[in-house]
Amino acid sequence: MYQSEDTASAPAPATAVLTGLGAWLPPHEVTNDDLCAHLDTSDAWIRERIGIAVRRRADPKTATGDLAAEAGARALRSAGVTGVDAVVLATTTPDHPCPATAPDVAARLKLGNVAAFDIAAGCSGFLYATTVAAGLIRSGTAGRVLVIGAETMSAIIDPDDRSTAPIFGDGAGAAVLEAGRPGQAGSLGEVVWGSDGERTEAIVIPVGGARNRDSRDTAPKAERHVRMRGNEVLRHAVRRMTAAANQAAAAAGWALEDVDRLIVHQANARISAAVSEALGIPPERVPSNIASVGNTAAASVPLLLADAAANGALRPGHRVLLVAFGSGLAWAATTLVWPGGLEPER
Repeated sequence: MYQSEDTASAPAPATAVLTGLGAWLPPHEVTNDDLCAHLDTSDAWIRERIGIAVRRRADPKTATGDLAAEAGARALRSAGVTGVDAVVLATTTPDHPCPATAPDVAARLKLGNVAAFDIAAGCSGFLYATTVAAGLIRSGTAGRVLVIGAETMSAIIDPDDRSTAPIFGDGAGAAVLEAGRPGQAGSLGEVVWGSDGERTEAIVIPVGGARNRDSRDTAPKAERHVRMRGNEVLRHAVRRMTAAANQAAAAAGWALEDVDRLIVHQANARISAAVSEALGIPPERVPSNIASVGNTAAASVPLLLADAAANGALRPGHRVLLVAFGSGLAWAATTLVWPGGLEPER
């Protein structure tokens, strides 16, 4: 294809580079035995079927914005910066139906009148948010973006529902992305993402929004909390994440055997194991923290990144493949080479 001299000599667009990581978990732990006191289940069943031993729960006075602000502050300190051009918050559990939670978080972090907005893409939310942030950086609209995944899942789960109560935990993780050079360590690769809206009922809160609003106050308690068709979600999660991870690795020019670390959304230990097996990536290359934090939805990926970086599972130069799947149904995958000098604050 013909290129003019000016076009051919134009510099490559900036790429989004990871420069800071922060994480925050509420201090209250809920063990499997705590749940078994009022649920028809057992510690052994939860550990075997889901892979969780304990999860964190925020107290009733603590909301998603509180968790997000704590994680965001840590990410800014990790990056050694005090300002950003935009805040993108991924969450399924905003503080209010209106307005978005991100502007309040930006104000609490004293970031000034920056652009701030929420993204709702379920457990894939953080990767969706990083993709949007990377687009802002690539276009020149922003030079630095704070991306946060934060959830207070305890606000939307039915504590008496055996199928969801043991799974979800509360928490927040955040990342700072800055404009950098293509190929630079820490730069995000191409993203593979998608959704299947024909299966929105697989993970859904039936009432509370604009649909079914006539029954908002009269619907049974179960209709006002998350409902999940577990077997259907498991089947689609494995298939979609495997396909997306394959495509993201190929876009980066990587063979799967060259992937040093696979970061899988911590939905269920069996799902992570099935994805890594389908990709042919050995378990020792697949960090996990689901046993100690549960499924934290949009916060899952950044929390796992912070944990793996802090405990040495992620080292400079590692080729990292990231993939997530959640309500919508929505999924996303991308890649990066782990940068040196990045110290997460947890």
